[in-house]
Amino acid sequence: MQLTKYNHATVVLERDGATLVVDPGAFTSEAADLVRSATAVLVTHEHFDHLDVDAVRAGLEANPDLVVRGPQPVVDQLGAHDGRVGAVAAGDAFTVGPFAVRVFGEQHAVIHPDVPVIPNVGYLVDDAVFHPGDSYLVPGVPVPTLLMPTSGPWTHMAEAVDYVRAVAPERIVQIHEAMLSDLGQQSTARFLGPEVLGSVPVTILPAGESITV
Repeated sequence: MQLTKYNHATVVLERDGATLVVDPGAFTSEAADLVRSATAVLVTHEHFDHLDVDAVRAGLEANPDLVVRGPQPVVDQLGAHDGRVGAVAAGDAFTVGPFAVRVFGEQHAVIHPDVPVIPNVGYLVDDAVFHPGDSYLVPGVPVPTLLMPTSGPWTHMAEAVDYVRAVAPERIVQIHEAMLSDLGQQSTARFLGPEVLGSVPVTILPAGESITV
């Protein structure tokens, strides 16, 4: 399976001619094109940096075979589109094209006590790649590749280190990096990796580049 990293939270997985787009958000300039050509779209939560509503709606109109899955507020924003947009929650498991997806959850990390907590789910695709959305969500199952959020108003270095230790992935790929400078990304990767407090190197994958997972 090929994993391609796009800006911030967006990741594309490709296998057997099928394409799975996770969190096509407004920080990703290619979001509309990625969604339009996708087999399926997975959305972890409704925040604009994870869900570009206009891009996904346009994709649903342009591609009659496209399906979208996300928490109920995502469905509420997009509409059902004859059942092609469906709600998922923790414990669900389903297939889209050749991809097997397991859902974990259920809430966004706390930003501040004055900010309401919204639904957030994580997706484990083909038991190979885990996208936690905006959370330090420990799925409690083996995770070969962890997509690790490194910036945002909810992130915290000490919690991030403990999260990586709890998940114990075989590989870490940075996501959710838009609020960090290059220097900040390198520093965060060192803290989370074996140079300082972790045990697995953090891969900083430039937008548009791919790896095999």
